[in-house]
Amino acid sequence: MTEHAAQPTHKHLENFIDEAAQAGTIRAAVVNPIDHNSLLGAHEAAVRGLIEPVLIGPEHLIRQAAEEEEIDVSGYEILHTAHRHMAPRAACGLIREGGAATLMKGSQSTAELLAAVVDKHNGLRTERRLSHVFVLDVPTYHKPLVVTDAAINVAPELMVKADIAQNAINFCHALGIDQPKLAILSAVEKVKPGIPSTIEAAALCKMADRNQITGAILDGPLAFDNAISLEAANDKHIDSPIAGDVDILMPPNLEAANMIAKQLIYLADAKAAGIALGASVPIILTSRAEKPLGRLASCALASYIVRHQEK
Repeated sequence: MTEHAAQPTHKHLENFIDEAAQAGTIRAAVVNPIDHNSLLGAHEAAVRGLIEPVLIGPEHLIRQAAEEEEIDVSGYEILHTAHRHMAPRAACGLIREGGAATLMKGSQSTAELLAAVVDKHNGLRTERRLSHVFVLDVPTYHKPLVVTDAAINVAPELMVKADIAQNAINFCHALGIDQPKLAILSAVEKVKPGIPSTIEAAALCKMADRNQITGAILDGPLAFDNAISLEAANDKHIDSPIAGDVDILMPPNLEAANMIAKQLIYLADAKAAGIALGASVPIILTSRAEKPLGRLASCALASYIVRHQEK
């Protein structure tokens, strides 16, 4: 008889969900929950005690989706907008007025949602650049792994990378990691003039030495194997304070970050949560095809950030 391999557990994401639920709900402005996954995601998170959703968009479309999916929305506040394209701006307004603590993406595109967030007059901008993090629960790795930025900044220059790094560091602080270890990735471990990402990695490490980036241990350039595996680092005679125990992986651009995250998901049985950082509130960014664990964990991570900001 052939034995079936045990299904991998994803205890890190599940722990985030359990602990956030114990802390109580946060008010979430849910933008255009007018299809199956976006409405179901908000409803599931509410049932688990993670969020108190405010459903924002054309009310008839929200109620139509609820009827089709047999979801009872009678207990949820609905903020009606005349058109779904008006919902992101209405959600930002609600948050600026103190009516919600986080923004949750619904059925519109990420670009459309973030355009409202970064609006100079009516958005949720801060002095720092927006960036995205994937939090990956990889069964073969001993702790949660943060990969940034896989969704917003396509080809960030040095000062944008500094913001991306600081956003990820501050996020790890919200998770209770006092001194996260951040690896700035490239294809090699030495500074090479022909590989610009190695020069920027070295510059970011020096910026950390000068307190331009704070709250973490940075090292780079490092190749992926040297960041993840102490054995690989030792084999290459690399003396790194973070090798084999990294919390944050920062690849050189969006393409590389996205590939790393998706490879871990599809080849290493990882599960992922996604959130955007750098605005005045956390932004829950999940794919419309995201599975329940990823949606719930993303809401839980937003809760961690909100609680940390309140301290």
